[in-house]
Amino acid sequence: MFSPTSLEDLSLLRETVELECKLAQGQHGQGEVPKDFWPTYSAMANTHGGVVLLGVREKEGVFSIAGIPNPAKVRADLFNNLNNPGKVSTNLLTDADVQELVVGVKTVLRVDIPQATRQQKPVFLNGQPLGHTYRRLNEGDRLCDGDTVKRMLAEQLEDSHDVRILEGLGLDDLDRDSLRAYRNAFAVHRPGHPWVGLDDLAFLRMLGGWREDKTLGRAGLTAAGLLMFGRWPALPDAFPLYFVDYQEQSGKPDSPTRWLDRVVPDGSWSGNLYDFFRRVIQRLTADLKVPFVLRDGARIDDTPVHQAVREALVNCLIHADYTDRASVLVVKSPAGFSFRNPGMMRLPVAQALHGGASDFRNRTLHQMFLLINLGERAGSGLPKIRSGWEQQGHGLRVVRQCRAF
Repeated sequence: MFSPTSLEDLSLLRETVELECKLAQGQHGQGEVPKDFWPTYSAMANTHGGVVLLGVREKEGVFSIAGIPNPAKVRADLFNNLNNPGKVSTNLLTDADVQELVVGVKTVLRVDIPQATRQQKPVFLNGQPLGHTYRRLNEGDRLCDGDTVKRMLAEQLEDSHDVRILEGLGLDDLDRDSLRAYRNAFAVHRPGHPWVGLDDLAFLRMLGGWREDKTLGRAGLTAAGLLMFGRWPALPDAFPLYFVDYQEQSGKPDSPTRWLDRVVPDGSWSGNLYDFFRRVIQRLTADLKVPFVLRDGARIDDTPVHQAVREALVNCLIHADYTDRASVLVVKSPAGFSFRNPGMMRLPVAQALHGGASDFRNRTLHQMFLLINLGERAGSGLPKIRSGWEQQGHGLRVVRQCRAF
């Protein structure tokens, strides 16, 4: 992140999604927290964090140091407002997040705004989330619509989206071929496991696909059970915006063919996540090179690249918000692979890439894949993808909800 230490540094300065400059001179020129700081604070906190430089003038894209004559007063006013719930819902800053930078003979305040946690979002102004919650887009602070705010509030309260019991749905809404295929995979990976001999209903209970709520006195299929093993039209009945999409693209912009191959719920197959995974993973890995490697006399066909692609697909499915307008989209092209899932990332990108922490949107789906040796525990998924992919000399980008390879 840019931090000015000399007048020459200003030639490098550009406002971006994570950097904002504000004059902050105040009515009498002694410095004050400007009114437009607060939408930026909300926007950065609700997006990916960022830096605000107070005391920097911008005119037609050219920056100059105006300075803050009384930085102590501005700093005090900043923290007074941050700790006023009528002004802002959450104070994310500590003393270390507000630094005085001396540039020439003038002082600039650098304010580092961290990304809020899922439990802290939405960060809003004036005691009212609707109409006073912002997100950062490009270099601007954009007011969130009501649906976005409500989604943040739901994410704040709901640890796992897939445990709720679905009213009016039962075993008849499952695709039995999908469930049978999963059970076969489970038996292969866990021979002799006590769940292997259970009937379908008991097996689903153990997986979390069927749940009893004794408090409310009801039982039924869970969201995870339907998403993993459901069939059409039960899936869109329960999740009206549900859509999964795989495209193999030619990579030629002038090609009359939009895609070479595509997998979408078209009535010829169940449309559920387990079947989507089985169909798509074969297509994603079909052209990957497999070097001749022997281990204990047997050839090893599962390379780090295969593992990275497989892990990326599982991650895409288990972290998706299936109530969101966007679809799951997996694209294969000569340029690489991209995986997009709907829903805001629950962890900051840097923390997700580092590993060691996890916050699953669909904890039961994650466990279902894990039981057949797909997926990783304890926040190790993205680091494993990154390691396996970069070991082979490839690049990786994580763009908000979209993971691209």
